[in-house]
Amino acid sequence: MTVQPEPVDGQHIEVTTQGPYVVSGSVPLRRRRIIRSERDEAITWETTEHLPGGESYALCRCGGSANKPFCDGTHKTRDWDGTQTADPDTYDQRSTTYPGEHVVVRDDRTVCAHAGFCGNKATNVWKMVGATNDTQQRSHMMAMIERCPSGALTYRIDPGGPDLEPDVPPAVSVIDDGPLEVTGGIAVARSDGVMFETRNRMTLCRCGASKSKPLCDGSHAQVGFSDRRARPSESAPERTPAPHAP
Repeated sequence: MTVQPEPVDGQHIEVTTQGPYVVSGSVPLRRRRIIRSERDEAITWETTEHLPGGESYALCRCGGSANKPFCDGTHKTRDWDGTQTADPDTYDQRSTTYPGEHVVVRDDRTVCAHAGFCGNKATNVWKMVGATNDTQQRSHMMAMIERCPSGALTYRIDPGGPDLEPDVPPAVSVIDDGPLEVTGGIAVARSDGVMFETRNRMTLCRCGASKSKPLCDGSHAQVGFSDRRARPSESAPERTPAPHAP
């Protein structure tokens, strides 16, 4: 486990005006997918492919590229709104605190990517925090929080201490039919040069529909975004919506 990292030297992402994400500094690029249970519950991650990136590469932000995840210039002809509306404020300013036994959970709904690791058919993180006097419940809840790709959910042991974060590499991960997951302290800058808070986990919109660009707000599920390399007749399966905080 680690605390929130410092920015990685030389590695950064620029959110261009009405254009792609430009990733610089030889940031590793990979594909990841959510492994689901027989009841369609998100339970873990699988890295399925390491993609060629190089020192610098451009990733699609409008959702229309025919060469996803890479930009192919479609944003120049597609009718989409790339306005960057997300405020570069901090997680501390946005998050709600849920005290438990020997643990404190924090949650920022505004950056939730709706991956679904925060709940299953039986319970969810917000219910479990009230039962954290049970060490099994507490450890299970911590594991669920650590799989959250956006960092919307965090936990700390000491109420006045740092958030404990999973050890993840500096990388950009292309989530199947979902956002870009940015891990390990890579700096992200708006097109006007204003920097977002450096975090261990965050997710960036690549469907073009988020109302909090460049951050993902889960809109990819509502608009049916798909990047699957499949036959035209093959449709993506329906997904159970992610649970929400009470």
